Amino acid sequence: MSKKKVVLAFSGGLDTSFCCIYLAKDLNLEVHSVVVNTGGFDEAELKQIEERALSLGVASHNVIDETTNYYNDSIKYLIFGNVLKNATYPLSVSAERVCQATAIANYAKKIGAECVAHGSTGAGNDQVRFDMIFEILVPNVEVITPIRDLKLSREAEIEYLHKHGVEVNAEKAKYSINKGLWGTSVGGKETLTSNQYLPEESWPTPISKSGTEQVTVDFVKGEPVALNGEAMTSVEVIQKLQDIAQPYGIGRDIHVGDTIIGIKGRVGFEAAGPIIIVKAHHTLEKHVLTKWQLSWKDQLGAFYGNFLHEGQFHDPVMRDIEAFLQSSQETVNGRVIVQLQPNYFTVIGIESENDLMSNKFGTYGEMNNSWTGDDVKGFSKIFGNQVSIWHKVNNK
Repeated sequence: MSKKKVVLAFSGGLDTSFCCIYLAKDLNLEVHSVVVNTGGFDEAELKQIEERALSLGVASHNVIDETTNYYNDSIKYLIFGNVLKNATYPLSVSAERVCQATAIANYAKKIGAECVAHGSTGAGNDQVRFDMIFEILVPNVEVITPIRDLKLSREAEIEYLHKHGVEVNAEKAKYSINKGLWGTSVGGKETLTSNQYLPEESWPTPISKSGTEQVTVDFVKGEPVALNGEAMTSVEVIQKLQDIAQPYGIGRDIHVGDTIIGIKGRVGFEAAGPIIIVKAHHTLEKHVLTKWQLSWKDQLGAFYGNFLHEGQFHDPVMRDIEAFLQSSQETVNGRVIVQLQPNYFTVIGIESENDLMSNKFGTYGEMNNSWTGDDVKGFSKIFGNQVSIWHKVNNK
């Protein structure tokens, strides 16, 4: 009798390594591991992960490169919406999990798998994102979650793997690292507290740059299209800006947020490229969009980010909001100048043909060319008329 096929979302880390052995040995399933690359792995790393999966006895291993789709389907709109959850976090992991879960579901359909599996714990957001998207896209496929169901600690996983002859670097396993196009998350014992910061050795990119450096990012219709005057794809802009800026220690922080399951959580992240792009884009928008465009974008961008964070990418309301965000970017064109230095950056300014701060119409605080003093007197009287009436009627 043939074994049931299970597609395992695989990263090569501790949790998914445990799942490989457990699914095959304890549940007697035919394991097909899949890495969904969302811009976090180079060829050498993908080769190492493949070797890891094969050494764990999987029936097959596959790499699905979703980097471009990840940008086009999610990141682009996070830039348009200037999305930083709780004014801090660029959704480095949450947006990527939606992309990965969708790709895993489609692959399970492709190979006719009866089961899908992921290594999420029972205390985080990922379990909901994966489970919900699998329920939407492959409702007849069984979802298996060994780490959650067995309530395993990292120490228990390491012990289990050692019993099955699998070597694990216990020191490296102390920190959970997730790298993708839109940033890298870092979790460890410190992020389980409310009063401790991550130690220097836990950060994937050491601080190696000093002094200052100026970079420029060019945007066309809201999308980053050039770095330091060199035209490239938006994905390349993000990747190359990350390589330039992250060694300054820019974009390191700890996000504190409300999880989907109702508890508070902390996660460290380094995301110099994403943070700089969002801030540069927002600065450009403040120059080229109207007051009410900016106001509605703030509201819809926040909603879009929160809903994506909670895994609700496939709700049709997201396509509606994306249409609004796309429309709002028609005049978001220009160059943003940014200065980098250790631990922080400064947006110096912008250059744009669509700049509404044009001195043709007046200079704030100094000179106007479009109205007279009498115009302002009349406007001010009418603008405050209803409040003036209220005070006269209710003057006691």
